[in-house]
Amino acid sequence: MRILFWGTPDFAVPSLRALDEEGFDIVGVVTQPDRPAGRGRHLAAPRVKDAAGEMGLTLLQPTKPRTPEFMDEIRALEPDISVVVAYGHILTDEVLALPPMGSVNVHASLLPELRGAAPITWAIVRGYDRTGITIMRMVREMDAGPIIHQVEEPILADETGSQLSIRLSEVGAEALVEGLALLSVGGVEEREQDHARATFAPKVDRAAARIDWGADAHTISCLVRGMDTVPGAWTTLSGDPVKLFRPSPSDATPPGDSDPGQVLEADTRTGLIVRAGEGVVGIAEVQPPGRKRMSVADWINGRGVEVGQRFE
Repeated sequence: MRILFWGTPDFAVPSLRALDEEGFDIVGVVTQPDRPAGRGRHLAAPRVKDAAGEMGLTLLQPTKPRTPEFMDEIRALEPDISVVVAYGHILTDEVLALPPMGSVNVHASLLPELRGAAPITWAIVRGYDRTGITIMRMVREMDAGPIIHQVEEPILADETGSQLSIRLSEVGAEALVEGLALLSVGGVEEREQDHARATFAPKVDRAAARIDWGADAHTISCLVRGMDTVPGAWTTLSGDPVKLFRPSPSDATPPGDSDPGQVLEADTRTGLIVRAGEGVVGIAEVQPPGRKRMSVADWINGRGVEVGQRFE
């Protein structure tokens, strides 16, 4: 089976490595162009580019993966199938249909739940207790193709979006190998999705990551966990933005004369405790503006926050 692999971030690397280790014939790797990153805005290569280079694979980095020149390049590779893992660009019908066996995708949810760009983040933010990986056939409509293979995984009580992403990237790699093995021997009956049950996981923006302190403690905790580490759930203190990490919610009844967002405790031993609309939220790590992520103990020692102040 001659595979044309499409992927860009860390999440895609385990799938690429698994295909290589299992002896699949990877005829080419398509990834996004290098982009400016960091404070210096220096060009940074996608993680998949680095991995492909280590494996000595043919690499393509089109600005737009649909030009006639690019189509000629991938046609010359003569792939039997395209495998797409977090590539980050919508592919045209012509691209999807070019390989004789079509194109398949590794998606980090149990479709039809959480179609879209950020299924891992929204699974946690919305309080799901389970998610998984779906290997599906790609069609014009986003994440709506027939299901080839699915693997369910629990979401742990204190798991963050970044932690779940790492775990699901490995699960996805295993599921991909299993799905391709089934396809190669004709041992899979592709199952149409129940489109009426579809939910969506849109791209995360800064507005979605802002904390609403009027929400209950569990809801706030899910938001903070899900948005870790990019973009990072944030709030403001004295007008300055602050990112919060590693929450611990409690149903404890806060003092009656305090308001949502108010700091109830700021102690290097007991930590940072903030009132929610219902209950309270403990915070273990923060990132003040212009500084690195740090423990709340260091922030408190540096006089970054005091009891009685209010996050907004």
